[in-house]
Amino acid sequence: MPIHVPAFLLTTWLLAMLPGPGQALMIRQTLTGGPARARATIAGIATGLLVWAATAAAGLSAVLLAAPGAYQAVRAGGGIVLVVLGVTTLRAARHPADEPVDEDRSGGWTAYVAGLGTTLGNPKAGVFAVSVLPQFVTTDGPVLLSSIALGVVWALVNTCWYVLFTWALGHGRSLVTRPGARRGLSIATGVVLVSLGVAVVSSA
Repeated sequence: MPIHVPAFLLTTWLLAMLPGPGQALMIRQTLTGGPARARATIAGIATGLLVWAATAAAGLSAVLLAAPGAYQAVRAGGGIVLVVLGVTTLRAARHPADEPVDEDRSGGWTAYVAGLGTTLGNPKAGVFAVSVLPQFVTTDGPVLLSSIALGVVWALVNTCWYVLFTWALGHGRSLVTRPGARRGLSIATGVVLVSLGVAVVSSA
């Protein structure tokens, strides 16, 4: 399957915007630690995403080399996961949770580790790595390199979003954290996930 870059960019951007542990951490780091700590946290988050992508890429390559037919099973399973995640997001949109903001006096290195640990421990990042990435990987070329390239794009998109997110926090928290805005974002993301999942399952 060819790499559909625009669709991948849209999917990763919407998922990056979805409220979750990463945003909760960024709010705390930005409001209590300032721009420097926020940048260190973003670097940690990006590193975590790259680790997830590299791990998933190695596993995907092994599967395809051992049994090329298994790729269709991976895609179908990934599509089902996307539908479930989308439905869960739509259900959660009815009652968006408040983001915790705790005082944090740690340094840049601690902020980096916090971003890394939060991402590695975030099951949604793992789901994306094993369910979404395979949908955009080409099997006509080097699977490992294609998967890693998509992982780099994934990390860059998330970095761009969090830079924008922290800028918005600096100019008014209500721009990105008011319940109405977060509810609308969750609904839009849920619809995209369900649509993508249905399309993947039907074409597998």
